[in-house]
Amino acid sequence: MSTFDVVIRNGRVVDGTGAPERSADVAITDGVITKVGDVDGRGAKEIDADGALVAPGWVDIHTHYDGQATWDSQLAPSSWHGATTVVFGNCGVGFAPVRPADHQRLIELMEGVEDIPGAALHEGLSWEWQSFPEYLDAVERQPHDIDAAAQVPHGALRLHVMGERGAQREKATAEDIEQMGAIARAGIEAGALGFTTSRTLNHRTSRGEPTPTLTAAADELIGIARAIGGANTGVLQVVSDFIDPDTEFGMLRDMVSESGRPLSLSLAASPLAPGNHTRLLARITEANADGLEMRAQVAARAIGLLFGLECTLNPFMNNPVYKEIAKLPAAEQAAIMREPGFKERLFAAANDEKIRKLGAGLVGMFDRMFVLGDPPDYEPDPTSAILPTAQRERRSGEDLAYDLLAQGDGNTLFYVPFLNYIDGSLDVVGEMLAHDHTVPGLSDGGAHVGTICDGSFPTSLLTMWARDRERGRLGVPFLVQRQCRDTARAVGLLDRGVLAPGYKADVNVIDFDGLTIRRPEIRFDLPAGGKRLLQKVDGYRHTFVSGIETYRDGEHTGELPGRLVRGAQPTPA
Repeated sequence: MSTFDVVIRNGRVVDGTGAPERSADVAITDGVITKVGDVDGRGAKEIDADGALVAPGWVDIHTHYDGQATWDSQLAPSSWHGATTVVFGNCGVGFAPVRPADHQRLIELMEGVEDIPGAALHEGLSWEWQSFPEYLDAVERQPHDIDAAAQVPHGALRLHVMGERGAQREKATAEDIEQMGAIARAGIEAGALGFTTSRTLNHRTSRGEPTPTLTAAADELIGIARAIGGANTGVLQVVSDFIDPDTEFGMLRDMVSESGRPLSLSLAASPLAPGNHTRLLARITEANADGLEMRAQVAARAIGLLFGLECTLNPFMNNPVYKEIAKLPAAEQAAIMREPGFKERLFAAANDEKIRKLGAGLVGMFDRMFVLGDPPDYEPDPTSAILPTAQRERRSGEDLAYDLLAQGDGNTLFYVPFLNYIDGSLDVVGEMLAHDHTVPGLSDGGAHVGTICDGSFPTSLLTMWARDRERGRLGVPFLVQRQCRDTARAVGLLDRGVLAPGYKADVNVIDFDGLTIRRPEIRFDLPAGGKRLLQKVDGYRHTFVSGIETYRDGEHTGELPGRLVRGAQPTPA
């Protein structure tokens, strides 16, 4: 007779509290941890974890599975990378509340801000909801491989209440603010974890229009936060350009003080604004000293873009000659690009000054554009970029980039790191990760499907900062604590992220030495045949969600124990 449902034997247990690694067994019964230590009884399922790292499942608090969670049972790529809980509805974008007349607007907003194909959203979204509670019900009806939680998005909320005035970023009236506050609070009382908004010019609809929330006034945001505070639960999440840091941060402080709710903001180091991240961290530290709970969400590596013939972007995307073949499969594009005369014709068209301007910006940054190998190097040596490599070969960056894209089946990927990649180094990332008031985030799992594949951030956190980098190592116990207990606490989920009796049995068994992120690849598996970048990983031997094994050696077991997490969860008794 078995005593437990599962026993994981002889693992190197890192329990998520920051305590040192220790050799121990982990026993699971009825979806919760029942014992960590020497386990005498047998499990109905026994896992030999000798030599492997045993840790809680990762809690990824910054994803965009808002649409995918309504039609897809596997929340990949996050679930492939050890995430057992994901939180979406970030950055003020989502699909509820919504009136039927506004379906197209919300699709355009998500398509533009998060680079999710509009055709996939049109086919995939059932729109069997209007209110936010109804949207939660729809997510709950779809079985999943991992747990998921949602937040109320300001963009959808503003459009729902204000209509065209909201879309055009007009100032909200007192009545508008009262309605938005009431709907946001009702969403949180129905199970949303919080409320999110965007105040960055980087977020635009697929028509190129700024997000409806870009210029929302302080009284609107503070009013909504105050209404949420009345529920005595929920968190606030903000992304901002901080063009006027004093005014902007003062408003964020007021949102926290008026609501009594914690707030997190997206933070990255920009080479165009040296020191800004340090100044924001100082303001966050001061706010916490004043009793205002604020933290920054920071990335595990650089934030950058992927370029390729099948990606949303490539260096020749605006060239009229390239556009002749742009809709063909990559292999056919590459074959045509190798034909005599095509390259010369394309480069001749690029001599037009108008075309040069259209291709400006990141797509022409050959001095920081790198070929992405397998496994990918996310901290590349600046001298290996396309431009310096081309210069050594006495030719232009465009010429080398063209030849690289045209080779083989046309599946070459270029990586352009920008935020956090300062002078060819990620040292600044380690500094931010180590700060007292930060948590790992910003993976954007489920979003930017043609330009980014950062759902692997939790894996990079472990491999880069506890194993592979010689400088700035942070240690496995610290990093596991940050990606498990601390991220869970940041959104009010106190029942997970720790391997201890009573906690939710979300567990990763990891071959730490063999943990390897693979090169991203394009798949055409979204609704309507939409494409997305996905990224596999080696080294996750077993992943458990609520005590049920969901992945074994990178393959889905077919089990779907994931559930919608409704609201904050208490610490186990």
